[in-house]
Amino acid sequence: MSQPQITAMSWIMVAALGVVWGSTFFVIELALPGITPSWLAAYRITFASALTFAIWRFAGGKLFLGPDRPWAVLALIGALSSAIPFILLSWSQTQVTSAFAGVSMAAVALMVLPLAHFFVPGERMTVRRTLGFLIGFVGVFILIGGQFFQSTGAAFETWGRLGCLTAAACYAISSVTMRKLPPVDPIGLSAVTLAFGMVIVVPFAWATEGAPPLPDDKTLFYLAVLGLLPTAGANLLRVLVIRSAGPVFMSLTNYQVPVWSVLLSVIVLNEPWHSTLIWALLLILAGVGLSQYGALRRLFGKTNP
Repeated sequence: MSQPQITAMSWIMVAALGVVWGSTFFVIELALPGITPSWLAAYRITFASALTFAIWRFAGGKLFLGPDRPWAVLALIGALSSAIPFILLSWSQTQVTSAFAGVSMAAVALMVLPLAHFFVPGERMTVRRTLGFLIGFVGVFILIGGQFFQSTGAAFETWGRLGCLTAAACYAISSVTMRKLPPVDPIGLSAVTLAFGMVIVVPFAWATEGAPPLPDDKTLFYLAVLGLLPTAGANLLRVLVIRSAGPVFMSLTNYQVPVWSVLLSVIVLNEPWHSTLIWALLLILAGVGLSQYGALRRLFGKTNP
């Protein structure tokens, strides 16, 4: 496995992922009144799986580029990168706001760091990187804490919080596992893992919530958006970033997600803008910059750290 290669395109893809995933929780909240949580996850992943498979077949339909065929690992990645977190987040957002769900995704970065330190070459925990992650997490704690969320009038249930954090843990483990795969086509990898996720989610939804409902036109629109952008499109970008730049760099997305998630709740839902939000945003951005200072220097042609 080669060392992580962080380029200008890596930064563009991570920025795009931050915007797309940051808006996901808001769209889920809009869709939930018209559909049950597990079937929301099932519709979302089925649409994304069909679209990604069509693109993959059009591109030639190749998957493995070497002799290894780790189907069990691909099934595990499918479960941890889509099936389980999609179900958990859809259900958890019946208990917590979209802003809280978005903020909780920043925990992925903290969870990836020690995993990558032990399992991914070239992703060692340095003092600067660790300090950057900790500074960013101070911003996350400010977002989660008291005054801002009290203004939404939301009652945060313990199980909803645990569901969001468990989803974050699934994303962290799948990121590190994906990085350790043998050579593989990224479009095929995205298609196959989504298919494994669909095989898990659809029977689960049928067993727990009955036959699939027929959503109204507005809910179908939200489900199509969820399947197209944050699932099919973003999943492919995620694979490309992890396979090239590594899971620690990919985890920077999860510092952006809470920013966009909270901004959308403020702008679209017209919720009040607090000074704590500004401080949180500054700390998160400072943490991202410090943790990836070496990558920034290399990107702009400076000397290596």
